[in-house]
Amino acid sequence: MANDKAPETFIPGMEQLEATPEVLRVLMAPITIEDALWKPAPDRFSVAEVLEHLSHIEGHCYRLRVERAVERDGAEWQDYDTTAWASAGQYSGRDPEDSFAHWEEQREDNLEYLKGLPPGAEARHGIHPVHGRITVSELVAAWAFHDLGHVRQIAELIRARRYYPRIGPYQREYRG
Repeated sequence: MANDKAPETFIPGMEQLEATPEVLRVLMAPITIEDALWKPAPDRFSVAEVLEHLSHIEGHCYRLRVERAVERDGAEWQDYDTTAWASAGQYSGRDPEDSFAHWEEQREDNLEYLKGLPPGAEARHGIHPVHGRITVSELVAAWAFHDLGHVRQIAELIRARRYYPRIGPYQREYRG
């Protein structure tokens, strides 16, 4: 449902950015630390790694890009290579509760920042090295899209780890 109260600056996608922390809290409430660290395969993320990725990208990608575009229309942005960060171990070995808490603090600050943007800021843009010109409005929509992708990923990890082993004969319906 749409949010009836309009913040100072409203950009489509902000309502999703506001909702994601609570959605993740609900999803993660029943899981243990072992569940959070479980990986379905060596080349796949665990819930803990997804949370650290969210925390890292919150501070090293989206906010920085919005700031740069607002400060200077047409500013160049750096690429954010998730694969390179993962290969370098950025997302591994972190405490999932710490990652979530850090992400949540950043998200709160970022929402306050977005709500305080001056009128017209959503039309400003940056230059992505791969994708070219991207407006702040498009970036916020991509940010919300990114959130939902990882909400789905975390839900699937919890589904596979916590519930699939316990559904007995129903497992036949969910293979392959």
